[in-house]
Amino acid sequence: MGKTLAEKILSAKSGKDCVPGDIVTVPVDFVFSHDGTMPLAIQQMEKELGTRKVFDPKKVAGVCDHASPSPSEQVSNVQIFMRKFAKENNMPYFFENGDGICHQIVAEKFSAPGKIIIGGDSHTCTHGALAAFGTGMGSTDVGAIMAYGTTWLRVPEAFKFDINGELPKYVTSKDVFLHIVKEITADGATYMSMEFMGDTVKNMTVESRLVMSNMAIEAGGKVGLCAADEKARQFLAKYGRENEYKPLAADKDAHYANELHVDATKLEPLIAYPHRVDNVKPVSDFAGMELDQVCIGSCTNGRLEDLKVAAEILNGKKVHKDTRLVVYAASRGVMLEAMKAGYIQTLVEAGAAVCPPGCGFCIGRTVALGDGEKVLSTQNRNFKGRMGNNKSEIYLSNVPVAAVSAIYGKVTDPREVL
Repeated sequence: MGKTLAEKILSAKSGKDCVPGDIVTVPVDFVFSHDGTMPLAIQQMEKELGTRKVFDPKKVAGVCDHASPSPSEQVSNVQIFMRKFAKENNMPYFFENGDGICHQIVAEKFSAPGKIIIGGDSHTCTHGALAAFGTGMGSTDVGAIMAYGTTWLRVPEAFKFDINGELPKYVTSKDVFLHIVKEITADGATYMSMEFMGDTVKNMTVESRLVMSNMAIEAGGKVGLCAADEKARQFLAKYGRENEYKPLAADKDAHYANELHVDATKLEPLIAYPHRVDNVKPVSDFAGMELDQVCIGSCTNGRLEDLKVAAEILNGKKVHKDTRLVVYAASRGVMLEAMKAGYIQTLVEAGAAVCPPGCGFCIGRTVALGDGEKVLSTQNRNFKGRMGNNKSEIYLSNVPVAAVSAIYGKVTDPREVL
């Protein structure tokens, strides 16, 4: 019997013929953590392992992104602690305030087909879009990996998502995933390899695939994988890493524990409403709901193609006087490209607050909501209190819906007005 993508990667890395349920020990190609989790990982290295030395300085990275720029002396001291650790270990990869979100940075610089990528953040499943086995772990596990360079994994069962057909206008990969999580629920793929395939996925850019892989954890997935194809090669070539490309796909006769077939032609713009990602309804169900804030960006939808769409919709328009628009590019590289293309100027002229690349609004560390406020955001989570206030409401959407809603100051279906 053939193998799924997860089984192929783990078999190659462990040196054994893996099947679901096997426990395997694998070398880790890259491990990273951020200012929300790395300090604890370092402390666990010291406490449990009696060391502060990393196994390979070139395979360990720290990122200051969750509270960037630092909003408090406590955060500043945490980041100082991280910098000292990086210097002590001669780590060449330490990313500062404004460099961007860890997942985007790792996608641009380190992810590649067949790699094992471990991050101190649940959305490390993002890297499956490049056919890397990317998954998040707790700080204790990350600390052990930073010290030893290996980890253990249980080979996951796989859930096949066969997505076919052309996406309608103003429908994006974000809507594909929101449809999926609505169908299977927020725990429908717990500890499974979510494997996205079909001609819809083949026609997506890697940037769009990253959205689905990023949100795999929102359905409980251990990893969210796409095949490494010509699109993946082009993505790596853009960042000077074409030599890291190798084709990688599941076998046609691979066994899947479950399957979901999606007709992309029938999808429409969707919104996930408070306080669960699987509370999903068509945008039309919320049309006219007034918004206090709209947020475009995050590790889900802060890439160049997202900013391009937002700029095209907002070009020559103004953000509604009763609504705030906040924009965060996913990385410094994305920000620079968007500046060169004129997208940032367009967004600023429209009235957006364009902030330094980072996690920003998504976790409410540098941009928070007030009591009773409603926000429409392109991020990946709408949990109660996620954006810094238990008394606010978070609604999730794709970029076109967010951008046009910022103009009207209320939830608006782009198909009705553009």
